[in-house]
Amino acid sequence: MSAPTLDEFQSQVSEVLLRHRSLLDIVTKFTQTGAAINRSVAKAITECGCIELNARNQGFSEDMAFNEALQQSKSHLNGSLCENCRDHIRSEMGRNLFYLSAMCNQLGIRLDDVVRKESEKCSTLGLFNLT
Repeated sequence: MSAPTLDEFQSQVSEVLLRHRSLLDIVTKFTQTGAAINRSVAKAITECGCIELNARNQGFSEDMAFNEALQQSKSHLNGSLCENCRDHIRSEMGRNLFYLSAMCNQLGIRLDDVVRKESEKCSTLGLFNLT
């Protein structure tokens, strides 16, 4: 079975959302699911230990060339998610996407348009898309 398109997913969300149809309910559930993603990532670090954070100052300077800064840039992440943590985080991300789609439905915005416009912005601005 192929993955649904964003439009198909958004339509499906509209059909199955029974509770939280109020925009305020949707917005708060979206925020809650975002926090759940963050918590799941933190638990992968602190409880499971499959990934580690080793955060330090990136050491950028204003006169540094972009290529040099890019080479110096680090993700601060060591290791990789175990299958259990990956599944849990993926599930939380799915719930977050569900409520983002529900919010789009309530506001009359196509999720596909959001992704397309952001992609166009990235293509147009390239390296200057640092927002």
